[in-house]
Amino acid sequence: MAAPERRIFVLVLDSLGVGALPDAADFGDEGAHTLDHLVQAAGGLDAPRLLQLGLGNIEGVTGLPRESAPQGAFGRCLETSPGKDTSTGHWEMMGCPLDAPFPVFPDGFPASILDPFLAQTGLPGVLCNAPASGTAVIDELAAEHIRTGKVIVYTSADSVFQVAAHEEHFGLERLYEVCQVAREILRPYGLGRVIARPFVGQEGSYKRTYNRKDYSLLPPTDTALDLLTKAGVPVVAVGKISDIFAGRGVSESHHTEGNQDGMQKTIELARSAKGEFETGFLFLNLVDFDMLYGHRRDSVGYRRALEQFDVQLVELEKHLRPADLVILCADHGNDPTHMQTTDHTREYTPVVVAGPAVRHGAELGTRKTMADIGATVCEAFDVVLPGAGKSFLGEALTS
Repeated sequence: MAAPERRIFVLVLDSLGVGALPDAADFGDEGAHTLDHLVQAAGGLDAPRLLQLGLGNIEGVTGLPRESAPQGAFGRCLETSPGKDTSTGHWEMMGCPLDAPFPVFPDGFPASILDPFLAQTGLPGVLCNAPASGTAVIDELAAEHIRTGKVIVYTSADSVFQVAAHEEHFGLERLYEVCQVAREILRPYGLGRVIARPFVGQEGSYKRTYNRKDYSLLPPTDTALDLLTKAGVPVVAVGKISDIFAGRGVSESHHTEGNQDGMQKTIELARSAKGEFETGFLFLNLVDFDMLYGHRRDSVGYRRALEQFDVQLVELEKHLRPADLVILCADHGNDPTHMQTTDHTREYTPVVVAGPAVRHGAELGTRKTMADIGATVCEAFDVVLPGAGKSFLGEALTS
């Protein structure tokens, strides 16, 4: 059966959690609520389209006014996988929940990892080798990195091996090569991602760039991306999506330099001429919410980014065709007022659906898993559903 002529846009508002999950205390995140708390701390939110669609009507959201006649479908998702990181959230979203958490290294990486890493790369050593804030560790160690040639290796509460190096003094391609070596060494350990963290600048003014690359493990089972691709449905990845899925199940990928660039590329694809993006699934990650504002505990910046997104969302909707759908969601939380750490927070994630055929005011409730999003995308194209998740397509549409 041929896939219906429609486009589905899944836009991940990276880290926009909507309240602590029942097990949040087990992760040190009791009481977290990214959306409510950033709105309270920043003094409000001027995002009329998000409110019209029903963002403030989601169960557990109290920091925004409820819309009396919402123009979208809305609900929230429970994360069933035992984690609160990027890979866990995106994989579950696309029908591949995890039974066990990725390994983490709260005490840094042992010699069994670092010794072969240094031997195979020829590096003179590493700096830091501990959990750290990416911006802080660069400010602290960049000068020594440039002077010695040692790379900055750090981790977090997530399953990540992050390598920071100066683009000009160390070399961008060399950084990528070093990270590829690390990826192979860490594969048997099951670590989720090796992340290249390039930066530029001089002492007192170092700045990370958008030339970041994530080297991910492959998901252990087929995801919605694989199922769609096998059925001949184009899968367009925008932002770091392709990296998160190690390129599997992706038809084409578009690099972005932040939220506004990602939304602009998505808008351009939505209004493109016949044949460029006539049908298919577009999957976008808006990384700035998490990277620039959640991790940096910047509520005001987070608010501004949501308001900028709101304007671009209106522009995207102008180019939707009758059967198109836009699904807004998140992969985890990152409450900017949760000051114990700068890590992600274990939260429910929102789901808001917009489009010409969406039933206004449809309450999707609390979904039992984030995998319902991938199941919905697959059903929209008459593709076999992933092994996890229940589609809400029928609940969200007028007919």
